[in-house]
Amino acid sequence: MNIYKINDIGELIKDNSYVGRGIVIGKSADGRSAVTAYFIMGRSENSRNRVFREKDGSLYTEPFDPSKVEDPSLIIYAALRSFSDSLIVTNGDQTDTIYDHLAAGKSFEEALETRCFEPDNPNFTPRISGIINFGKSDFSYKMSILKSIDADGTDCARYTFSYPSIPGLGHFIHTYVCDGDPIPTFQGEPERVSVPDDIDEFSAKLWNNLNNDNKISLYVRYTDIESGKIQTRLFNKNEPED
Repeated sequence: MNIYKINDIGELIKDNSYVGRGIVIGKSADGRSAVTAYFIMGRSENSRNRVFREKDGSLYTEPFDPSKVEDPSLIIYAALRSFSDSLIVTNGDQTDTIYDHLAAGKSFEEALETRCFEPDNPNFTPRISGIINFGKSDFSYKMSILKSIDADGTDCARYTFSYPSIPGLGHFIHTYVCDGDPIPTFQGEPERVSVPDDIDEFSAKLWNNLNNDNKISLYVRYTDIESGKIQTRLFNKNEPED
């Protein structure tokens, strides 16, 4: 097995009906852009009743039909926020926890020490998080997963992965291995994936290969490292493009 293989993300997800929520962070092949993507999937009506909204440079999940919301606690949150020279992306309200800790002069890891997996027995959905730290003409990034240490949810195991930025290389972490009952939690290190130069190519590869029944929303951002110029793409199944 080639542990250094860089995978095509479309091939990783195309035959998997449920990878849950996923984060990709990496650098475009030409070395010019910091890239992040976040998507959500859902099986229940409550989970599927969502859209992404971008406001003032931040990304939020919102109800598509507010009258059908059953429990907003784990499905409505800020998914992406910026603080100073950092970009935070997560699958829950730990986005705000990380932001508040950074504002207090603390670290990504210190923030996540205060959080654990979601209290949705028996799945105990992991909390996945990422942060891009921009420096002069380059960036580094970290990814984290907080997951139950056993089938009973007795305690939390915390894993953090730290990466330099390498042209054409990204890392992909998601909440679940595949569908199931209970749903099996993501295992191992974030998967190595290729990151193209073109935001539309990357966005289409993700959106078109996510399971059509369970995909809900996708957001992709390319940030030019030198100029800071941002390109974004947003897809909502509940609001199909014309």
